[in-house]
Amino acid sequence: MTLSYILEIMPQVLEGLKVTLEIFAFTLILSIPLGVVVAVMRTSKSLILRKISGIYVLIMRGTPLLLQIIIIFFGLPIVGITFDRFPAAILAFTLNYGAYFGEIFRSGIMSIDNGQVEGAQVLGLSSKNIFFRIILPQAFKRVIPPVANEITTLVKDTSLVYVLGLDEMLKIGKMAANRDVSLMPLLIVGVVYLIVIAIFSQVLKKIEEKYDYYK
Repeated sequence: MTLSYILEIMPQVLEGLKVTLEIFAFTLILSIPLGVVVAVMRTSKSLILRKISGIYVLIMRGTPLLLQIIIIFFGLPIVGITFDRFPAAILAFTLNYGAYFGEIFRSGIMSIDNGQVEGAQVLGLSSKNIFFRIILPQAFKRVIPPVANEITTLVKDTSLVYVLGLDEMLKIGKMAANRDVSLMPLLIVGVVYLIVIAIFSQVLKKIEEKYDYYK
């Protein structure tokens, strides 16, 4: 009975997993470059850029992601700006995680010894080459652990798009649970989340070990 039920519901769960992974992938692809831009602005010599990026980070990190999703999809149409459900979800997630990644990358950039910059300047390297060839590569290596934590959190946060009516995995589980008056669908969804996060965790662990300074 249980096995047959699992086999019956798995196609629906996998359809929801597809939406979950799509949101995850698009968010990761867009938010990491945005995070780099934010980090550059946060460490800029320009007071205006630092202030603008600081306000952006404060808003994105200081308000719930769910509220940001609601404002983008339900609030912006009030001023004539509308998005379909999926783009609205991607925009909200990208803006939110861009702020978190920005702060992570900023800490990585700030951790680089200023002596390296001074040495590169003595050798005649331009500011652009110093940043992209010396500072940024080292910063990326140092921030892999906190970035990995954010990535695993992102997998779970994708469940928040239920508010937009997108058929992601948790929504599918809730609908099946209500329909069948059973907790089994939610347990199945929980197991799938665990498997996905375990896979990502192992991949990220391998990446972290590869770039570990002490190995």
